[in-house]
Amino acid sequence: MSFVRIEKPRPHVSVIVLDRPERMNSMAFDLVEPLHRAIAEVAADHDTWCVILTGTGRGFCSGADTRDIEPPSNIEGLTLTRIATRAMTIIADLVPALQRMPQPVICAVNGAAIGGGFCLTLGADIRLAAESAYFRCAGINNGLTAVELGLSFLLPRAIGSSRAFEIMLSGRDVPATEAAMMGIVSRVVPDDRLLDEACDLAEQINGWSTQGTQLTKRLMWAGLEAGSLRAAIEMESHTQLFVRLTTKNFEEAAAARRAGRKPDFQD
Repeated sequence: MSFVRIEKPRPHVSVIVLDRPERMNSMAFDLVEPLHRAIAEVAADHDTWCVILTGTGRGFCSGADTRDIEPPSNIEGLTLTRIATRAMTIIADLVPALQRMPQPVICAVNGAAIGGGFCLTLGADIRLAAESAYFRCAGINNGLTAVELGLSFLLPRAIGSSRAFEIMLSGRDVPATEAAMMGIVSRVVPDDRLLDEACDLAEQINGWSTQGTQLTKRLMWAGLEAGSLRAAIEMESHTQLFVRLTTKNFEEAAAARRAGRKPDFQD
């Protein structure tokens, strides 16, 4: 039985669902490894233009599974220290894997996003939260560090260093409404509207050029790591010229505007 499934509720939209609600979709390896496979499968699907990541039950993802300590697969012959390194690498690569997906990724946070689950949401390009959702850096509560899976890099860039320090050092819960105020999520929606709102947003994104949205995603993430304004502008300029000169999208946008219709971008 797989604890991750892929659904296609609307054209060109794939939903990756974490489906182990009785464990609040915790990061046991029997969920993490299928999640990696689902991410790779959807990333390679040319008919998927936008991706939604969500969970079932009252938790989006509760982070480390404190009951299931089974090791990852394919560890025969490895020493304990190498098994530990392999295990952490598999979990930690989830965030870069989401960023590497060519499609924009919307995280529909349906409930608790704790520890690694909080980090996982930050690997998405856009986050929507159900009213019942909340966020917690659980590592600090467990006597460990609050920094994992890129959180020390991503959270300060999302909400500023002062708020990030406070959340990470206090180990407190951040409810959905406060998360929206801070900028952790774009907006909060009623629980029963979460997936519909995410699908509506995906369809809006899919109305634009697929090449345009995918390259925008790549440049946004690259921009977060750019060393200067000049470096960011150079990347943007070359990308914009590439799309302008290798497609007829700009001409189609102008023609559609004159005709009062929606553009049909063929890239």
